[in-house]
Amino acid sequence: MAVAEDENTAAEMPPPAVPEQAHDTQEAPKTVDPAYLRELLFQSRKRTAQCFLTELFLPPTSVQTCDQLWMNIKAKDQLGPVKEIVDAEKRRKARTGLEFEDINEELEFPAPSSCLRPSTTTGPSGAGDNSMSLMAYAPPGTSVAGNHQALVTTDGQQLAINRSAPVMPKPKWHPPWKLSRVISGHYGWVRCITVEPENQWFATGGADRLIKIWDLATAQLKLSLTGHISAVRGLEVSARHPYLFSVAEDKTVKCWDLEQNKVTRHYHGHLSAVYAVSLHPTLDILVTCGRDSVARVWDMRTKAGIHVLAGHTNTVSDVKCQAGEPQVITSSHDSTVRLWDLRMGRTAVTLTHHKKSVRALTLHPNLYMFASASADNIKEWMCPNGKFVINCSGHNAIVNTLACNSDGVLVSGADNGSMQFWDWRTGYAFQKHQTKPQPGSIESEAGIYVATFDHSGSRLLTGEADKTIKFYKEDEDATEDTHPIVWKPDILRAAKF
Repeated sequence: MAVAEDENTAAEMPPPAVPEQAHDTQEAPKTVDPAYLRELLFQSRKRTAQCFLTELFLPPTSVQTCDQLWMNIKAKDQLGPVKEIVDAEKRRKARTGLEFEDINEELEFPAPSSCLRPSTTTGPSGAGDNSMSLMAYAPPGTSVAGNHQALVTTDGQQLAINRSAPVMPKPKWHPPWKLSRVISGHYGWVRCITVEPENQWFATGGADRLIKIWDLATAQLKLSLTGHISAVRGLEVSARHPYLFSVAEDKTVKCWDLEQNKVTRHYHGHLSAVYAVSLHPTLDILVTCGRDSVARVWDMRTKAGIHVLAGHTNTVSDVKCQAGEPQVITSSHDSTVRLWDLRMGRTAVTLTHHKKSVRALTLHPNLYMFASASADNIKEWMCPNGKFVINCSGHNAIVNTLACNSDGVLVSGADNGSMQFWDWRTGYAFQKHQTKPQPGSIESEAGIYVATFDHSGSRLLTGEADKTIKFYKEDEDATEDTHPIVWKPDILRAAKF
């Protein structure tokens, strides 16, 4: 009984008070079942993916404040100088006692805020959308057709800045060229001409398989060389050795000793007709090209082949060598011009601007430039990277040859007998000439196959299909008054490649 009373008394007693500092203490961590934790994480990840998966690939929403700050920073960075000029102009006019708006009212010009003409555009819903067009305001009686106007926005003000359109510079005046002499002696088309370095004589080669040496001053025949069994297509006289190099359609490359007037070396390797030859001005090498779609580099003394410049996919029509880079330039009927790295024997730059076969090349005597001719255009390029400079458009024929002298006169000759004279700097054709076939020839034999200047640049020699060699010289009696330049300052348009 005593024990039961003690238990009842203990049950009726209130629980002991818990001190306040006991609430501040943290309970001991309870152990969590890892399987339960993994299940919980999996459910949470699954729920999150279901909520946000549809917006996973959407761009973040733009913040208007950030966009405005970015626009202000960009405007200040790019248009800061313009804003300073406008502010300085406003302060200057304010000091003179005239406000910017007052000046516009006196001149009857609109205020700067209305320099743009509003235009109404109709959207799909048919409602009018008042927007500002890009046409700048033009005062009455004036025109802005010849100006390029750029719109500048600074701090809510729209300004129209006039920029003059690029205009072709005025070409240099050149006296016209006229026919001075016609000589004949070949029995076939005259395909190549070269002038020796001392400007005393010149050599020609033709379809009659002959190489003829002529006196440049008197045009008298001095020598005829025989040895090729097909048409002679290229000739070059060495400036460092008494050698004449010739190439022909019989796949041969010959070196002639001019002291003995006989062949001393043969260069074997071409698989088809050889069309052109060029000598390096400082090295004892020569480069030939032809119908086998390659250009071959030869050692002049040992007759060994140094490189086979492969890369063209059609006939290589012409080749030029120069002392600076690129040392070898070739043109081809695959519509490309290639600049070659002579040391490595591979292509450095390929120019694909032409649309038709490129048949001729020429180097400028003084400038670090060259030109290429095709049936679509004559193009001028800058060395060493082949940067396009200008188009000479208008010779609508198959251009076979190009020549240039130190005065900046570029000559192009075509299959139909037309010849045009261009100003190198501007690409302006200041003279057009149509050759006349020799009496007894048919009209179709009026083609010009080769043209070259002598080393003085005062005489032009052409080889033609009527089996003649023609001399041209400048007209001494011509002046700027008798032969003015018929030229208009046309606006230059985008270059058409």
